[in-house]
Amino acid sequence: MRGVDRHPAVSAGVSAGSDFFSGTRLLGRGFAAFARSPRLVLLGAIPAVISFLVVTAGLITLWVFAGDIADWVTPFADDWSSGWQTTLRVFVVIALVGGSLAVAVLTYTALTLLIGDPFYEVISERVEDRLGGTPGGVELPWYRTIRRNLLDSIRLIALGIAINIPLFFIGFIPIVGQVVVPVVNTIVGGWLIAVELTGIPFNRRGMFLKERRTLLRANRPMALGFGIPVFLLLLIPLAALVVVPAAVAGGTLMTRRILGQPIELER
Repeated sequence: MRGVDRHPAVSAGVSAGSDFFSGTRLLGRGFAAFARSPRLVLLGAIPAVISFLVVTAGLITLWVFAGDIADWVTPFADDWSSGWQTTLRVFVVIALVGGSLAVAVLTYTALTLLIGDPFYEVISERVEDRLGGTPGGVELPWYRTIRRNLLDSIRLIALGIAINIPLFFIGFIPIVGQVVVPVVNTIVGGWLIAVELTGIPFNRRGMFLKERRTLLRANRPMALGFGIPVFLLLLIPLAALVVVPAAVAGGTLMTRRILGQPIELER
């Protein structure tokens, strides 16, 4: 009996789902690779702790004044009845907290990678060394690497802020804002984090932000399957201290997978 051909849309959906979970599995393998080296755990935690303290201090400051900010951005509600005024400003505070969390995750990731660039280079290189080295690797002066990483991080954070501005106002809409905004923030945040966390292995090959984004777009489901879990894990206090270094290892594996290079770790 002849098999029934699968509809192209179904095939595409199955492929996208498979690629998504492939990205998630690569993140899991990154955790496993990172955990095998206790020294790397300590190295990776140092910049993560510094960034965590800085970003947490900023978030707490923002949240302390969230009520005042809500009053400031809604002066038109001063003459409303107290019930409607309070309801609107509660929604504004919720939108502000949600948006600030999304931007904080991106900022934390970028800041951690900048502070810990030498540490995460070591983690990424050790993953690559266990796989036979870095095909197409190039040597760049340390100052050029830092400059590129800084500019790339600023661009990605600025993009995250720009996206969150309209989402902030959508958050004013009851129900819709509280359902749609977190979902969009998670998807966008996951994508930007995937771009950020693959920077080290791509840069090592002389492939910078423009090329990186192009290749990741061609593998979007895999990138989201990797980035979305990282984004959600980074929302958990203290978990962030080990998530970024482990995700750097996972991002190195995903980079190799996208470029068609071996990803089977040697025993």
